Amino acid sequence: MFKDFFQKKKYAVVPTQTNSGANAAERPKREIPEGLMNRCPKCGNIQFSKELEKNLKVCSTCGHHFRLNAWERIAMTLDDGRLSEIDADLVSEDPLEFPGYKKKLQQQTESSGLRDAIVTGEGEIGGFPVVVGVMSFDFFSGSMGSVVGEKVTRAIELAMEKRLPLILFSTSGGARMQESILSLMQMAKTSAALAKFQDRGGLFISVFTDPTMGGVSASFASLGDYNLAEPGALVGFAGRIVIEQTIRQKLPDNFQTAEFNLKHGQLDKVVHRKDMKAFLTKLLDMHAAKGERADVR
Repeated sequence: MFKDFFQKKKYAVVPTQTNSGANAAERPKREIPEGLMNRCPKCGNIQFSKELEKNLKVCSTCGHHFRLNAWERIAMTLDDGRLSEIDADLVSEDPLEFPGYKKKLQQQTESSGLRDAIVTGEGEIGGFPVVVGVMSFDFFSGSMGSVVGEKVTRAIELAMEKRLPLILFSTSGGARMQESILSLMQMAKTSAALAKFQDRGGLFISVFTDPTMGGVSASFASLGDYNLAEPGALVGFAGRIVIEQTIRQKLPDNFQTAEFNLKHGQLDKVVHRKDMKAFLTKLLDMHAAKGERADVR
């Protein structure tokens, strides 16, 4: 009798009902809206996109600098985010009839909202008039084809004509292989234009952003009177794997980062994104005050 009294009883589990009467197990999972949050590729920290934007797209945990597109960088660098764009109508063609190139150009334009991998124009930084070029990695990985080379060259010539400082923000995977030798020729063309500009006293400030590789790093991007970079930016010519296989040696973990390049004399300064506009203003003010390279003679 006592055994029956203390025996465990089995109870049926009744499913919890929602307001709609549906089984809790059958309720649809709540999905996070696309673009609401971002995960840092360096430390894995998850942040609200709006908070990340307020922090200039820099991770609040580890300081990783997320990539910016051309218009985002223009908005946070130029006074009032205003740029008087030039050569906006230049678009890449398919001179070598490379298979699939035309279709890819169209896809890149639709996905990025850009007509090519660089935006150029006139604006002001800290009240100082400048000619600016800003590359965007989200158009064909920032690769340099004929249009990129032409727009950079025209920007240099405009700065020379108007006697203004030139500032170029670079990001690129290298030369655009679909244009072959026509792409490689842009290295010489932009470098020659810069040589003429600097011989006449023009001030050129080059800013490396992540990543800047290949033909861009081996030409105009490395020819600044000041060569700056954002923290952690990858800067080099060939990639790590290619180099390691060629020299048959293991490279340092921080190889080709902005900090590595600064330590080995390839850069003048690594500047945090939040300090970039103020630092550029300081350089422009310094040269304008001394009359050095402020105008092209």
